[in-house]
Amino acid sequence: MTSSSTTRLAITLVLSYAVVYVVKSLLKRDPPRSRSVALVVLGDIGRSPRMMYHAQSFAKHEFETYIIGYAGVKLPTSLLSLPRISILHIGTFPTFLSKLPFILVGPLKVIYQVLALTYTLTSKLQHTPEYIMVQNPPSIPTLAVVWAVSKWKGSKVIIDWHNLGYSILALKLGPKHPLVRIAEWFERKFGRKAFAHLFVTSAMKNLLEREFHLQGKREVLHDRPPESFHRSSAFESHQLFIDLRDDFSPLFSFFPKTEYPASTPFTRLERASSMYGTPQAIPDQETPAYRPDRPALLVSSTSWTADEDFSILLDSLSLYEKKAQHKAASTPENKLPKILMVITGKGPERDAYMKQFGQRQKVEKWEYVRCKSMWLSSENYSILLGSADLGISLHTSSSGVDLPMKVVDMFGCGLPVCALDFPCLDELVKDGVNGLVFRSAEQLSAQLESVLSGFPNSKLLRHLASSLHQESAKTPPAHYPPTHVEEDPSNIWTWTSWEVNWERVVLPLIATHAVLREDQL
Repeated sequence: MTSSSTTRLAITLVLSYAVVYVVKSLLKRDPPRSRSVALVVLGDIGRSPRMMYHAQSFAKHEFETYIIGYAGVKLPTSLLSLPRISILHIGTFPTFLSKLPFILVGPLKVIYQVLALTYTLTSKLQHTPEYIMVQNPPSIPTLAVVWAVSKWKGSKVIIDWHNLGYSILALKLGPKHPLVRIAEWFERKFGRKAFAHLFVTSAMKNLLEREFHLQGKREVLHDRPPESFHRSSAFESHQLFIDLRDDFSPLFSFFPKTEYPASTPFTRLERASSMYGTPQAIPDQETPAYRPDRPALLVSSTSWTADEDFSILLDSLSLYEKKAQHKAASTPENKLPKILMVITGKGPERDAYMKQFGQRQKVEKWEYVRCKSMWLSSENYSILLGSADLGISLHTSSSGVDLPMKVVDMFGCGLPVCALDFPCLDELVKDGVNGLVFRSAEQLSAQLESVLSGFPNSKLLRHLASSLHQESAKTPPAHYPPTHVEEDPSNIWTWTSWEVNWERVVLPLIATHAVLREDQL
């Protein structure tokens, strides 16, 4: 038997086996079980924070909760520890089939996803869920599969609109490409009708109501981080930086003198009496504190894809370097600090951009700026954000109507941002209140200069951070010495957690079977 015949036989057997199971599953029809939900993510579950937050919220309100998606990034303990959550992994596309020509692989992959997702929704769940919540994008084939299963099984569909799938495809192929037009038709056809639609922005809601003529309940659910996100204490930061000592070791000469574990590039052990005049509670007790000679820690998170142009950040840091060298002999309130720019995340453009950062640093002989790429666990990621001084967002929306989750995470950790402007950004970033908005590398460089002048005693930096403190936590960040900042009543801005936002928006949609707290009755 030839290799081509073996391949054809293998494909036939795989598809036949899958079809038999799917048909068998569809013939079994049980009524939906009350207070149960299946959340569908046709992607890595661990890289879908919003859907994980949904799962936690459903489970905490006593819904039997299934999460369906691919295995990958380690899931957080906060999710796995909940008793009503079950993780159901979809099998990945067979490796041996990936070696076939793309003209065959593309259709086969879609067929495989249809069969795998249908089988999971109809056979691997203990019973038919009352609700199926599906993340969009990806749209193909998820929306069609969920629509078909819900029609047969009687589940209510909730579409959580994160973005528009066809707009992402248009970044690669162009807006007029036939496949983009097919994708738009598909998304419009199978995304129009649902029990409920959730949107990450008001702009997205308005656009889809106008263009897709949506049917069903429609609510805006802005992204918010869970309550576990917070401003890191000096102790948490000190321990994190000790854990990251190997990552920081190539930058040893750039940092102030460091002797682990007594000191890190950003923190050091001090006697209690030396911390801004705080009375010494225990004689000779040493506790972590942020060191005044530390570099400013800037953080950006990315998936290193085409919708983020890191050349803007590269050029702005180059301009900052020149300004910092020029101001080296200035008074303390005007001097600019060194910057460690940490960029977290994985993606296709990472190596190319990091190579450019290294080349620019070498050619221009940078003294004040260093860039470091990292991949952190979800727990360490939130501590890093809570330890940083300023966040940077280079997100530009493919659709113009979604918002960067990274900024939400930063705000949840009390971290103000400088964000690249695009339509609907003002639903999240209030220029001059919780961050600054830029449109060019020159603007970003000027903002870095304004925010970091006199660091760590920058009044502007402290003012921006102060807007992110919830009413229940109005104490100033431990990073900066106390300074008086006049509050402008027009700049009062409210920030809530995911839990509060979810209970305000989603809970009323499912309130018939949700467990309400006394204060919600």
